[in-house]
Amino acid sequence: MTRPILVFLLVITCFYSCKDTTHKNEITLKTQTVEAPFGKISIISPDFSACKTYSITDFGAIENNKEKTSEALQKAITTAASENGGTILIPKGKWLTGKLHLKSNINLHLEEGAVLEFSTDPNDYLPSVHTTWEGMECYNYSPLIYAKDCKNVAITGNGTLTAQMDTWKMWFSRPPAHMNSLKRLYTLASKNIPVEERQMVNDTAHLRPQFIQFNRCENILLEGVSIKNSPFWVIHPYMSKNVTIRNVNVVAHGHNNDGVDPEMSQNVLIEDCIFDQGDDAIAIKSGRNQDAWRLNMPTKNVIVRNCTVKNGHQLVAIGSELSGGVENVFVDNCNVVEGAKLNHLLFIKTNERRGGFVKNMYVQNVSSGHIDAGILGIETDVLYQWRDLVPTYEKRLTPISDIYLSNITATDVKFISRILAQEELPVKHIHLKNVTANTINESPYIHENVLHFKNE
Repeated sequence: MTRPILVFLLVITCFYSCKDTTHKNEITLKTQTVEAPFGKISIISPDFSACKTYSITDFGAIENNKEKTSEALQKAITTAASENGGTILIPKGKWLTGKLHLKSNINLHLEEGAVLEFSTDPNDYLPSVHTTWEGMECYNYSPLIYAKDCKNVAITGNGTLTAQMDTWKMWFSRPPAHMNSLKRLYTLASKNIPVEERQMVNDTAHLRPQFIQFNRCENILLEGVSIKNSPFWVIHPYMSKNVTIRNVNVVAHGHNNDGVDPEMSQNVLIEDCIFDQGDDAIAIKSGRNQDAWRLNMPTKNVIVRNCTVKNGHQLVAIGSELSGGVENVFVDNCNVVEGAKLNHLLFIKTNERRGGFVKNMYVQNVSSGHIDAGILGIETDVLYQWRDLVPTYEKRLTPISDIYLSNITATDVKFISRILAQEELPVKHIHLKNVTANTINESPYIHENVLHFKNE
């Protein structure tokens, strides 16, 4: 073979080989299997390592320029989605933006040193979107980061997401105008008025948006980022499946600032996270009353492991919005630091309006310092301000059973367990094993209407 022909063939071979690798733009799916007391749970998450990267600076983003950065973010997302997906890169620097709507096959990636800061202007979160408020569906301000009906979505990297709070913190109070809007939404939901007619954006409702909401999504990954401040709930997987939240650091001390609220969601893994909250660290929910009965999707297969709580009302709360039912929750190897503000490690709360069910709760290998109340709390008459605000349209009690706690320690508590249930529907099958506190300031066990309680 002559030298020119050989060179030609080598060039052609190299061209096609390089083309195959450099034009690769694939999202792969990874499956992680977790052993839980109720069986093996497989959770699917997206992998964007073989995908193209789209830097927001290539689309016109400018540091501290809200309009340019907001526009660039959505242009980058739209472009990547049209090209089979990819990674949207937020480079090092401070980037101010309004709402951010993700699409399928998109990974929002924050480089180390990147800060994506969200505006405090409520107008930046309009038009209203199909979302929720405390378990009731409605049209409200868009969550700061919002994904609806998406598959394969991620937020990754070592950067920071933060919310400006100037306006939202003024909305923490609940004046009469706000409470009247809540009464209106409660009534609309109780009477099964179509969600499209539940428009809750006006001058006085002030229903604060979630920071991050994945609404009816599948294959979600939230990994590595830090999140600071939030108008409302911080991370809210809603009616979603296959959710992985890993190595996330959340600091939010405002009103209703739960860290993670999986609601009517299934196959959820929360691991290696740090929570410093003004409300519950993790609040597992499944909708409120008629809306949840209509949607009929229980929260199921939730794994929480290797997490640290610096502050929070509870390590894990179940409810009070649990009308769709909650089952198969496994909490393992978590730590509440000494000096944390905490009410319970596990608190299950419901009332006569909720219905639903709670079963198969497992909490093990947890250590804590001081707890203001106790290790386990179960209460079936928790209504807060709703008791006198609105009527009970339909009474449905919540069966609660099969709660297992083992290898748990705390320094000082008021009680080990306090269970206050209805006479007509006792709580059943509570099993504590090696659950101790150094000091018990009231009584170890405060129980009303409990059947089959075992302590060893």
